[in-house]
Formats: sequence, C-alpha cells, structure tokens
Amino acid sequence: MKNGVQLITYPDSLGINLEELSTALERYFPDLFTGIHLLPFYPSSADRGFAPLGYDRVDPQFGDWNAVEGLAGRYDIVVDFMVNHISRHSPQFLDFLKRGEKSLWADLFLNVRKFHPSGEIPPDDLAKIYTRKPRAPLTKVVHPDGSEDTLWCTFSEEQIDLDIASPVGTAFLEDNLRSLCGHGISMLRLDAFAYVTKRLGTNCFFVEPDVWELLHRIQTIVAEYGVEILPEIHEHYSIQLKLANKGYRVYDFALPMLLLHTIFSGSSRRLKEWLKISPHNQITTLDTHDGIGVVDAADLLSSEEIEKTVDALYERGSNVNRRYSSEEYNNLDIYQINCTYYSATGEDDDAYILSRAIQFFAPGIPQVYYVGALSGRNDTDLIEQTKQGRDINRHPYGLDEIAVEIERPVNKRLFRLMRFRSHTPAFEGSFSLADSDDSRLSIVWTGNGGDQAILDVDLNELRCEIRYRDALGKEERWIC
Repeated sequence: MKNGVQLITYPDSLGINLEELSTALERYFPDLFTGIHLLPFYPSSADRGFAPLGYDRVDPQFGDWNAVEGLAGRYDIVVDFMVNHISRHSPQFLDFLKRGEKSLWADLFLNVRKFHPSGEIPPDDLAKIYTRKPRAPLTKVVHPDGSEDTLWCTFSEEQIDLDIASPVGTAFLEDNLRSLCGHGISMLRLDAFAYVTKRLGTNCFFVEPDVWELLHRIQTIVAEYGVEILPEIHEHYSIQLKLANKGYRVYDFALPMLLLHTIFSGSSRRLKEWLKISPHNQITTLDTHDGIGVVDAADLLSSEEIEKTVDALYERGSNVNRRYSSEEYNNLDIYQINCTYYSATGEDDDAYILSRAIQFFAPGIPQVYYVGALSGRNDTDLIEQTKQGRDINRHPYGLDEIAVEIERPVNKRLFRLMRFRSHTPAFEGSFSLADSDDSRLSIVWTGNGGDQAILDVDLNELRCEIRYRDALGKEERWIC
C-alpha cells in the first residue's frame, strides 16, 4: 500500500452513496488521500453494517461492485471482514433456525454443545470469558419443533458467532475471502479478530497458538491476490507488539489517549516513551467509527494518568456527556468514550491540528475518519434522536455541507497537513526523535534520497512547525 493518508468512511457519509462519495473525493478532497477504508457496504441487519447478511453483493442503496472497483482503481481500498460473526438474518442462520441440526449450515455456528455436552457453559468457565459487554456472550434460539440451542453471541444478538474451524465454517471463510479479494482491494481488516478463538478454561480472547494458526490460514488465502490483512484488536499494547513482531500490520489504538494526555498535561514524556517502542508496520488513528479507546493505553499511562485524561476530556470536550458512553445510549463497549476527536480537544483548532501533525509524523500509515477529516463537532442532535452513543461521531455530510465545511480555517490547515503527509518522500525513510524537554517534541524523518521532514511541537503554546528540505537542498518552513 502507498504510505499516505487514508480516509475512513461509511459508503453514505460523504454523500448518500458510493457515487456521491467518489464525487466528493474528486471535488473537495483532491490529492489528500492515497487510500480509503470503506466501512461495511454489504447488506446488514444492525451495527451500521457490522452485522452482515453476506459478502457476495453491495447493498443496493450504496451502489454496486462497479462502484467499489472504481474507487479501487484510484485508491488503496481497505474493507472489513467480520471474521467472528454474521447476521441473525443471514440466509445461513435463518436456515439453521428453521431446520436445526438438519440444516446444512448447523456447523457454521458455535453451539455451546460443542464445548460441553450439557449445552451450557459451566459457571467457573463462564466467569473466565473476557467480555466488554454487560452480559454473558450467549443467546438461546428456539426451533419450530420446540428444540432449543444456546449459541455463542459475543456482541449484540443480531451478530451470531461463527465456527470457522468446522468444515462448513472453513469453506465459508475461504469462499468469502476469495470473493472479496477478487474486487481489487488492497487490505482486509479482520474485525473483532481476537474474539474468534474460544476454548473452555481460557478467557476466549486472543488464545494462543490458535490465533496464529488462524492468521496463517487467512493470510495464505489472501496473499494469492496481493492483499494484506489487518487484525483489529482493542486491548493491551503488548498484543499489538506480538502481532507486529510476527510481521503483521497492526493498529496503534494507544495513540489517541496518549495524545490527549499530552495536550491536557503539557508533557510529552509518555508519548515519547511510546514512540520509541511502537511498531512501524502499523496503522495510526485518532478517531474511528467506534469510540476513543481507553483500555489500549493501559500501562503506557498510569491508572491515575488515564483517569485524569478521561476527566479532562469530559470537562473540555464540547457537548460530551458521560451518559453518551453508557448503557442508556446503547454503548456496546464500556471501555470506549463516544466523542469526536475535534470536540475531545475542546474544539480548539491549535490543539486539534497539533494532534494531527503528531499523528502524521508518528510511525505508520495514518488514517483519518471522515468526521475528523472535516474537524467535525459532536452531533448531539443525532445521538438524542437515535439514543445510540456512537452516533455522536457519525454525522452524515451532504455534498453541499461539505462545500461549506472545507472553507473553515481549521480544515484548510488540516488539508495542507494531509497533502504534505501523502506526497512527501521523507516518510518512506527512517524515523527518529530529537532530544527535547517534556514541554516539547521533535520528530525527524530522513528519506532514502536525502530529503528530511522535521516536526517541532511546543506544548506550552500548542504550536507546531514543519521544516522540510528536499533532496536538492531546497528548504521550506511553515507553522501548522
């Protein structure tokens, strides 16, 4: 993949469908992005596309495969594969619901009887299972003949877990991987990957060596198409280091909280410690379609530092309320905060631009969520309408609204930064941190051709400056 800024967007968030998304990219975001993480565009029954009915077609309200392939001809395209689950309304599950064990798809699902002959998980084993949801990861189904089955259901009851180790599951996995890779994509994001491995007596989360065997299976298939995989895991940073050390690309989900801590505390010490050890084969984010992760920064920040950062976020974050990340607003993950990143910085243009500048100079390929690409504010009207906490960061932009938003001064500054990051060869070279005190940060990229890009940050003034010298010695300096 190209080492430039990638956009994360739903198919209907910048315009109403893939055709309007393509128009918006050409008209309003020229030369800014080298890739697009296109969030689920398959038919789905819940969770904004993450409860797929299948992967064989594009939801007609968004467009068709020609539209996806058209984008793939101009950008590196990242798409999602929900390796852990499928929709309760999928043809496979509906057939199982109707026919029970007589269904050809019965073994596609994780019946608890596969783990224990009683059809129930013993209480001691159930207590060990890692979950971020306020319930057991199970659901009971009743068939027309009155028989019952208890199935694994990690997330919502619309998302039924898969048994991809069974013969039926293995064929399902391979068929869908090959189908998706055949549409010109560059990377497959493995959603909720760590929850796939389930074994009684363990926490059923990132169980080794099972995870490595599964990753190898998937990678072997997609490599035939020149496609990379990106396991999506929100947890302790040590897991990301394990994945990276085995050559897999990973997410830097710790960076969002570390940057907020840096801005709120005025100290770069913790951030520098992470930048010195963070993987280079990673994808960096500040905002995504989910909330701002807290658990990812554990031990990179102390418990007290995390608590102070969270308190400061709620104090400074515009229009954000603790209720928006609670069960009252159907929050699915109790370790994430629902807020746009621009609002998390107090809608302070300087703080926001400083955050993005550091993200773009951190090791890895930077992704920017579509709301963040327009420095979007919390959409409290939408969240009050839907009572879905994550909708605070899911404002839909029509083409006319985009035309207005791009004229804001903060977005003109952001676009210059994104264009610089996407088209500067120095970022293909080596990364280093220059010596500085805690109130400052200096990041240096030295390109293979001799060019150099330097970011100097002053946390006291929330000011950052970029210095760039090209391979011919021509120098440029500007305040972000």
